[in-house]
Amino acid sequence: MTRLALTGSTTVITGAASGMGAEIARLLAPRGVHLALLDHNAEALAALVSELDGTVTTHVVDLRDDEAVLATARLVQESHPRINALLTCAGSSMLGTLDQLTMEEMRWLVDVNLWGTVSITKALLPALRAAPAAHITHFASVYAMAAPAGRIPYSMSKFAVRGFSEALRHELEDSSVTVGAVYPAGVRTGIILHGRYAAALDPAVAARAAKAQAAMYHTEPADAAAQIIRATERRRARTMVGREARLIDVLVRLSPSGYWRAMRRPLREAVDTTTPLR
Repeated sequence: MTRLALTGSTTVITGAASGMGAEIARLLAPRGVHLALLDHNAEALAALVSELDGTVTTHVVDLRDDEAVLATARLVQESHPRINALLTCAGSSMLGTLDQLTMEEMRWLVDVNLWGTVSITKALLPALRAAPAAHITHFASVYAMAAPAGRIPYSMSKFAVRGFSEALRHELEDSSVTVGAVYPAGVRTGIILHGRYAAALDPAVAARAAKAQAAMYHTEPADAAAQIIRATERRRARTMVGREARLIDVLVRLSPSGYWRAMRRPLREAVDTTTPLR
């Protein structure tokens, strides 16, 4: 398969104002890659752009709004005639058990993580098809392979992103567009510390669980970003990001229905949103 040349063409990044999206932008800009950066946070986008040189446009959009996504996609295409990569980094987390979460809270997370990914992919697919070669990198998660307690809406949304990515890859197998998913785990971006939690939760209990989860992360964001860029350039279908992701991938393969027995103990504090603080 032809390696994707990003320099001189445009890469579109969602969730670009922070986390992995921002780290990827920081690595691509010095290489002469044109960037279209999407996020709902205008101030954070502006702060990021102040760090970057080269051809960069910013687009403030709520990916849950399909009409706004279509309008943004048109603006991106007007500013960037050569788009050959899309990285869907936008997403959030949610703490709480099924008993603690409301349907509205769970729908919000699925709208952000899944439908936002589907919407921007659909809107930009014609532009990607127009390129001689293009690649879509969807952000799944290690929790798209193994579903822990206390993370139902997050895992549910990421399993769906995985299914969307794989089905779309098969639909496009005779085209110039390839599709892959990355499965990050243990990346020190702060997503769990800044994510949402069920309104029914004691904020102190939620903070304890989030802190326990964050303590298990070992991969530096810049290292993860470099690996994700390589996966995009090589147009990989499936990429594990971080030591924990590789370990869980093996565990799930070895024990598809029993992996939780091995994961329960190390995750016990991170998934505990019911025990009151002493």
